[in-house]
Amino acid sequence: MRRETFSPLQAQLVAQAFARHGVDYMFLGKSGAILLGYPGTTQDVAVFPRNDIENGKRIVAALLDLGFIVDDELESDILRGKNFVQIKSGPFDVDLVFAPDGIESYDEAKARIDLSSGFPVANIADIIESKRAAGRPRDALELPQLRAFQKDYEQRN
Repeated sequence: MRRETFSPLQAQLVAQAFARHGVDYMFLGKSGAILLGYPGTTQDVAVFPRNDIENGKRIVAALLDLGFIVDDELESDILRGKNFVQIKSGPFDVDLVFAPDGIESYDEAKARIDLSSGFPVANIADIIESKRAAGRPRDALELPQLRAFQKDYEQRN
């Protein structure tokens, strides 16, 4: 089944559900960059949540609220903070990235969080570093455009 492309409406739905349940998180990856104005596309909402069991319980409740099916395995992966949890059992795809490549800690990233879009988004430098550190060929192709966007973005803000 073909999934729809990420839209800010999906981010808004996630943000609202996460706020209702008190989830500590930030948007990350290409979806985070798009929320900052990057002119790209992606297939999923990438989220970097705080990795602790209480936050995991809040994430599960928020996902259920959004209409995701959360089976025992998925719940266990979220509660234990598995490094990467890909969720395709709902109205759109969500990736929970508890340990993004290239980012030392959640607290350090949160100290640099970008709220200019109205969403909690990882700093564009952190997004780029995470993509670079992941070392995936598709990310390597995108890095020059992300770096150019970063220069323009930092000049505007």
